[in-house]
Amino acid sequence: MSEPRLVAEFLERTAQRAPERVAITLPKAQHTYGALDLRANRLAQALRARGVRRGDRVVILGDNHVDIAVSIFGVSKADAAFCVINGQTKADKIEYILRDSGASAFIADAAGQTQWLEACARLRSTGSPLRAVLACGADAALIAKAVERARELGLAHAEALADAERGSPDAPPPRRAIDVDLASIIYTSGSTGEPKGAMLTHRNMEFASWSVTTLLQNTPDDVVLGVVPLSFNYGLYQWLMSARLGMRLVMERGFAFPAQVLQRVAAERVTGFPGVPTMFALLGELKNLPELDLSSMRYVSSTAAAMLPKHFAALRRWFPEADVYSMYGLTECKRVSWLPPRDIDRKPGSVGLPIPGTEFWVIGPDGERLGPNETGELVVRGSHVSPGYWKKPEATARYMRPGPLPHEVNLHTGDACRIDEEGYLYFIARLDEVIKTRGEKVAPREVEAALERIEGVLECAVIGVEDDVLGAAVKAFVVLAEGYAGRYTARDITLRLGQMLEPYMVPKHVEFMDTLPKTSMGKILKKGLR
Repeated sequence: MSEPRLVAEFLERTAQRAPERVAITLPKAQHTYGALDLRANRLAQALRARGVRRGDRVVILGDNHVDIAVSIFGVSKADAAFCVINGQTKADKIEYILRDSGASAFIADAAGQTQWLEACARLRSTGSPLRAVLACGADAALIAKAVERARELGLAHAEALADAERGSPDAPPPRRAIDVDLASIIYTSGSTGEPKGAMLTHRNMEFASWSVTTLLQNTPDDVVLGVVPLSFNYGLYQWLMSARLGMRLVMERGFAFPAQVLQRVAAERVTGFPGVPTMFALLGELKNLPELDLSSMRYVSSTAAAMLPKHFAALRRWFPEADVYSMYGLTECKRVSWLPPRDIDRKPGSVGLPIPGTEFWVIGPDGERLGPNETGELVVRGSHVSPGYWKKPEATARYMRPGPLPHEVNLHTGDACRIDEEGYLYFIARLDEVIKTRGEKVAPREVEAALERIEGVLECAVIGVEDDVLGAAVKAFVVLAEGYAGRYTARDITLRLGQMLEPYMVPKHVEFMDTLPKTSMGKILKKGLR
């Protein structure tokens, strides 16, 4: 069988090949590929019957649940583009995404109905192309309530997702999409302004899923822990890649109770753990657990933030035989690089080599390619690069630019990076985060790395703040580990940094905090720090 070209084919072909293979395991249920493909067919028919057409956008709101997983493929089978957003998203942002995407249908977990009903009510009052609202989730009573409230608001085709599926044909609707059509829009966090919707074609997503499963050496025998939200690029691809190869996804709602997750890893014989550093930090704090057999774990992968020595130590404690893959990427291209497990100790601080089928380099201010260890803007080339941002031509022109060949687009990332003599990539900072102080340029990440070496520093963030004399001053926000509160003053911190950094890099201001603002995936939000 040839390689799939459309996202819908990931699930479809696996279901044809192995309909009885278990696709998703939940704490109290499991679902086969055949059953999920049938549901996706029925949902696609339901969406078509409610006016969804080729190229339309469908917003899916919810956390890790089988209905959300089915909806992703149901939308794709209807030749539409899916946009998955977090179940805890507030009404203002839901309204913005529905309006900005011009969504023709909305599938939403009834558990978050207060927020999404408010968003839909506002949208309806000002006019929108929304033609169907389908409520889903684990609680039948909540779904019934959401449908009733939606109908009271006059929302078009408001009904339960299960009812829409039940009244639809089993066969998929005729498909007309091709691989250059839009498959998904993934909205960025909006930490530097209103959210931007990165457009991804079927070709983008097919290539990215092939590349990552290739480097991770995935096979249908893998059992993947689905603890990262499906609304997050990283979590979404775990389901897409599992469906493509026929792997089993062990789905979890979150990582709030890491001891329970580890117990499930042992019980389900999980082989792959895609996580983020905040999860690994929680693993490092676990104590007094009963002995667990975690020997099935073959690999752990990480993205979203820098991996620190304490994170590697925690993973080696719990999964001593597992390979650890530290990866770096952006929403606009899924993945850029991976650090082979053999290089973790040899290349500390590196985010690695290009993923299969990808090239990257760094350029200077005039667009010239820079040599080894010179710092510039990272440029990425490959079939995974987004064609642009939805309805944002200026941002598209800034970041997606013509490449070496006339027909291609390369991603200019806005990230300051360097590449060493062996081709290994090092992330330094976002270009718009570089602090210009005393006539010098300071990369916040370099100061943060020094702070992380101070005993007792649990978390930190460095930004630039206005200064009448310096133009901009370096400011550090520090969270101390338990038992270290009161042991350091701001001067103690700056004196220690003065032993590690050049004088102009030492923060003028140090502020101690109990916690730092973060995204749902644990990435520090510097916009909230001043």
